[in-house]
Amino acid sequence: MAIHKDLLGGPPPTHLPDDPEPRELLANGTAPADVAAKYPTSSLAWAQLADEAYERGSVVESYAYARTGYHRGLDALRRSGWKGHGPVPWEHEPNRGFLRALHALARAAQAIGEQEEYERCAGFLRDSSETAAKTLG
Repeated sequence: MAIHKDLLGGPPPTHLPDDPEPRELLANGTAPADVAAKYPTSSLAWAQLADEAYERGSVVESYAYARTGYHRGLDALRRSGWKGHGPVPWEHEPNRGFLRALHALARAAQAIGEQEEYERCAGFLRDSSETAAKTLG
């Protein structure tokens, strides 16, 4: 059976709106917890919290932070017209918080032995942005 590609090319890439304040605060050394408290919808702040927790060996905490950032990102994607699939380009900087949270969720899921969740998240990351999967992997 032959599998044919969609001649229309599939859904267009989703580009989240820019929200520079959390990114600038994090870049200037503001604690990620303070940024998340001030901007709770920022996937980037939650992803940073997840990374820091993972680096210090707090894998369950990392998982919780990553899941929060992931869900905040899904909400933002849906508001931006995303229909549950299609590219979320790493090259568009505002997308990076969501993609980082998704990567962090996959990593933490694997670390706690949640293999199905790891595989789902890792596949979702690759399907959303191969560049992100390579960059973060």
